[in-house]
Amino acid sequence: MKHLSIIVPAGQGNLSTIACMAGAYEVFMTANMYRKQTGKKELFTIDLVGISKKVDFFGGLFTVKPQIHISAIPNTNLIIIPSLAHDHQKVVKGNKLLIDWIREQYKSGAEIASMCSGAFMLASSGLLDGKNCSTHWAHADTFRSLFPKVNLQADQLITDENGIYTNGGAYSFLNLLIYLVEKHYDRQTAIYCSKIFQIEMDRNSQSPFTIFTGQKLHSDEMVKKAQAYIESKLDEKISMEHLSSRFAVGRRNFDRRFIKATGNTPVEYSQRVKIESAKKALETSRKTVNEVMYQVGYSDVKAFREVFRKITGVSPLEYRNKYNKEAMA
Repeated sequence: MKHLSIIVPAGQGNLSTIACMAGAYEVFMTANMYRKQTGKKELFTIDLVGISKKVDFFGGLFTVKPQIHISAIPNTNLIIIPSLAHDHQKVVKGNKLLIDWIREQYKSGAEIASMCSGAFMLASSGLLDGKNCSTHWAHADTFRSLFPKVNLQADQLITDENGIYTNGGAYSFLNLLIYLVEKHYDRQTAIYCSKIFQIEMDRNSQSPFTIFTGQKLHSDEMVKKAQAYIESKLDEKISMEHLSSRFAVGRRNFDRRFIKATGNTPVEYSQRVKIESAKKALETSRKTVNEVMYQVGYSDVKAFREVFRKITGVSPLEYRNKYNKEAMA
């Protein structure tokens, strides 16, 4: 029988941490139960593991008692790292023993899955260097600044690479759990669990939920001024050649500095800013898609739809119908 270790972080958690641990425990217990009902043996022994006898969360409102200390686990097959508190530096400092243990277990053949901001603990082990990774879209800028060697894919809901799984934000950890059940059990067990817990299967993007706030956690003042200029000209089509010359910087050097600072090309940044404004208009007004398109500086319907879908994963009309009940009335 395989062994599943659900990490209980050393006091660096929040209510989402509790949800992740409880959700993982319940979904895998249900997968085991379904497997028994179909005449097979349970696949995983499941333990909450940690380095403390008990851990208080949310000011002592909840207390979790790890079932086993990590020192008593010579080998495990799958490790789940839950969401963590938002003080990421403190999280890493307070969980060094767990991080070292995770690294050694991976070297011994264990697979690892991080949920939401649990990616910060996983990245701190060095195991994500050179690999793709996702986390909550709200933490993307901070993550990039702390772990530049990791290929952050903030639009992806789930990444799967060399036995390491990561997922996007908040309760999307439920989608990761269904993905892991299918990976380790089979498709039918995953379908059963998705029906029991009413979790949508095969979701692969968190783009429709992303709120773009602009990547400002950098020190390049020229780029910050360029960002501000782009954000002030939502209703205009900006020439990037004109923008780079405005700051007396060659186009190639301008692009290079912009990408280094924000993770996007200037064109991509402009698109994201415009589409974020369009999303808010579609959510809150009765404007037609065409009216919103003109408001954010587009005149070509096909181009606007393509960029909108590329960034959000859905069409402008689908987005409006999903988030604006008044517009549908």
